[in-house]
Amino acid sequence: MSECIARDQALALLREYNSEPFHIQHGLTVEGVMRWYAQELGYGADADFWATVGLLHDVDFERWPEEHCKKAPDLLRKAGCSDAFIHAVCSHGYGLCCDVKPEAEMEKILFAADELTGLIGAAARMRPSKSCQDMELSSLKKKFKDKKFAAGCSRDVIIQGAGMLDWDLDDLFSRTIMAMRSCEDSVNEEMEALSK
Repeated sequence: MSECIARDQALALLREYNSEPFHIQHGLTVEGVMRWYAQELGYGADADFWATVGLLHDVDFERWPEEHCKKAPDLLRKAGCSDAFIHAVCSHGYGLCCDVKPEAEMEKILFAADELTGLIGAAARMRPSKSCQDMELSSLKKKFKDKKFAAGCSRDVIIQGAGMLDWDLDDLFSRTIMAMRSCEDSVNEEMEALSK
């Protein structure tokens, strides 16, 4: 897999174009989720690439929501990101805001897991623990079926993403809960450090 920019450079780039804590936290969460998936699925050598794509997948969203995945290539190219990296970032907007199709397994996972992390995060905030550490699959499935809950998280995209991967929804849900558990503490710690 292609080279990617250094992590500190990627975080600085995210923060340059995003000031809302919600957007920074989402980037850090998807970074951690993508790193977990890379290691889990045997792509450990490419874990930094997967994670950095996750960190920067919404780099242009806060400032240019109408040009999401259209502005990103310029910002990423200027920062020294490869064409493969840019393709991977933009592919999560396939059929929504661009026509860059997810081709590699990593791109399909990003497409499927991006919206799902939002749903899991919203469900976790409703729990007494405020955490996904004790979240069960059955509880997430109930939230998924309730269209009013976290209505901004597209169920159609999540279903489409699972289909691209040939995974059933339970598998995608279970794995993504585990992926979010793996990085929840480090994301919270980093958000706290960034707010100082």
